[in-house]
Amino acid sequence: MDDRTTTVGELTALVEGFVSEREWEPFHDAKNLSASIAIEAAELMEHFQWVRSEDLGAIREDSEKMAEIREEVADVAAYLLSFSHWMGIDLSSALEDKMKKNALKYPVEKFKGRYE
Repeated sequence: MDDRTTTVGELTALVEGFVSEREWEPFHDAKNLSASIAIEAAELMEHFQWVRSEDLGAIREDSEKMAEIREEVADVAAYLLSFSHWMGIDLSSALEDKMKKNALKYPVEKFKGRYE
């Protein structure tokens, strides 16, 4: 699988298959899944805690750290896919709608090259 050829639907099916095989559906409700997203996101953030901005590039060159970060990213994605599936949210259309809303809120001519 890779990002260029794998659909969100395929990723969701991968995660849901894993959950189903273990009969974890009773535990995968909106409350537990949303908490799991936050917990895994915090574990991702932990890899960058106390790292100075000028040292961030070195992390990408450290294969051990990148492997750990990659796993945390996968955990966040798995829980997000499960949450979206459970809530009946089409993740692709939700993201598209949000980006359209953001484009109106942050017009290019006003925010290009600026974060404020």
